[in-house]
Amino acid sequence: MNNIWIDSSDERIRSLLGSIDRIRAYVLQLRKNSRKRPFNNEIYITDRELSEKLKVSRRTLQEWRYNRIIPYVQIASKILYRERDVQQMLEKQMRNVRQ
Repeated sequence: MNNIWIDSSDERIRSLLGSIDRIRAYVLQLRKNSRKRPFNNEIYITDRELSEKLKVSRRTLQEWRYNRIIPYVQIASKILYRERDVQQMLEKQMRNVRQ
């Protein structure tokens, strides 16, 4: 019985690894896009996503909710923000800064 060693220099292995990389990238993109699926034509994001997007802490978002600076929806213990509301809040804040 001949033992044949196949390593990463084999074209078949390189091709397989390339396919795996492309599939992984595709799955990651699907996961990312699936989180942006609209509900009633509205896109909702979590406080973690919003804090990363705005570069503020989740505690800051909590203060904004408490002070009614930003609208939100609470389902059980989950806090969600409509992207449209976030955009409107940012535009309003920009107008206030310009004045």
